[in-house]
Amino acid sequence: MKVEKFVEIVGSDFYTGVPDSQLKPLCNYLMMKYGINKEHHIIAANEGNCVAIAAGYHLATGKIPVVYMQNSGEGNIINPVASLLSGKVYAIPMIFIIGWRGEPGVPDEPQHIFQGEVTIKLLEDMGIQAFVLTKETTEDKLTDIMAQYRGLLELGRNVAFVVRKGALSYDAKVKYENAYCMKREEIIEHIVQVSGDDPIISTTGKASRELFEIREKLGQGHQYDFLTVGSMGHSSSIALGVAINKPNTKVWCIDGDGAVLMHMGALAVIGATAPENLVHVVINNGAHETVGGMPTVAESLDIVSMAIACGYSYAVSVDNTRDLERALMTAKTNVGLCLIEAKCAIGSRDDLGRPTTSAIENKNMFVEYLKGL
Repeated sequence: MKVEKFVEIVGSDFYTGVPDSQLKPLCNYLMMKYGINKEHHIIAANEGNCVAIAAGYHLATGKIPVVYMQNSGEGNIINPVASLLSGKVYAIPMIFIIGWRGEPGVPDEPQHIFQGEVTIKLLEDMGIQAFVLTKETTEDKLTDIMAQYRGLLELGRNVAFVVRKGALSYDAKVKYENAYCMKREEIIEHIVQVSGDDPIISTTGKASRELFEIREKLGQGHQYDFLTVGSMGHSSSIALGVAINKPNTKVWCIDGDGAVLMHMGALAVIGATAPENLVHVVINNGAHETVGGMPTVAESLDIVSMAIACGYSYAVSVDNTRDLERALMTAKTNVGLCLIEAKCAIGSRDDLGRPTTSAIENKNMFVEYLKGL
C-alpha cells in the first residue's frame, strides 16, 4: 500500500516516533511532508518519550496522535501504556504503528527473533488491539479497520498496526547527509589500532558490524569485542559494568548518538560512578543511520559539556582524523573517565556484512577473554 493512502486513512495530523527500517516508507514520507516539525512530527529519544509526547498532544488538542516504532521499542512503552494511557488510569487514546522485525518464519537478526515472537502477545497483554498490515491489505480493508478503531479510540483505548516487511511503499527518494568528512568505519579502525588488546563494547547496528569486519580485515580475533546487537542505548551501561569489575584494564565503549539519546541517564550514572578505566566514544552523525538515516537531535547538542557536567574527567569533540588520533592516545594513557565525541558523515559501505559468529559465540569468547585480564 502506498504510504500516502495509509496516512490518509489513518487520519491523524501528529506523529512522533523512533525510526525503523521496516517503517522507512512512513519515516521518509513524514520527513518529506513535515520534516522535524513540533506541530506535526517529532523524532523522540525513545519510545516511552514518544508516548508521553503523544499523550500531551491529546490532552492539549483532544485529537488522536500516532506513535511509530520498531517492535523492539515495545519494552520502552510498557510503563507509560500501563500507568498513563490505560483505561484504569487516564484512558488516553493513541494509535501505534509498529514495524515487525523478527516475524516468525521470516529470517532476521538474532536480536529480533524473540522480540518478533512476542510482538502481538505483548500488545494483547497491554490491552492494545492490533491489526497486521501486509502487502495484501486493501484500502477498503484498512478503511473498515479504522472505522472499528475509531470506536475504540473514542472510549480511550489504544490500537496498533503491526507492519510486515514491504507492506508500505513510498516512491520519493530521500537522501540524508551532513557536513562532516570522517567515516564511522574509519573512526572505529582508529579505535581498534589504539585500544590494542583492550576490551571493546560496541553499540547496536552498523557500528558493531563494522567492528567485526575490521577485525576480519586485520586478521584479529573477535574475543576482544562484545557486539551489543540489540538493547539500543545500553552499551555504555554494559561497558560500565565491565569497567567496574576489571579496574586494571582499559575498557572502551563505541557508542552512537541515537543510542546515547535513547537512555541519556546512563551518562549521569557513569559520571557519578566515575570508573577511571573507561573510555566512552560517541560517534555522532546526527542520524539514526542504521535504520535509514532519519535525524536525531544530537547534532545540535553539546555532548562534551553534558559529559563534564555528569562527572567525566576528560571530554573532547573531534571532527578530523588528526584530532581523533590525539584524543584516542590521550584517553589510552589518561587515568580518569573519558568521553570522545567523534563527528562523522552519514553512510556506510554497500557491501557491509554481518557478524558470522552467533551472539552466544560472541559472548562466550568475550567472557573467556575477560577471565584472563
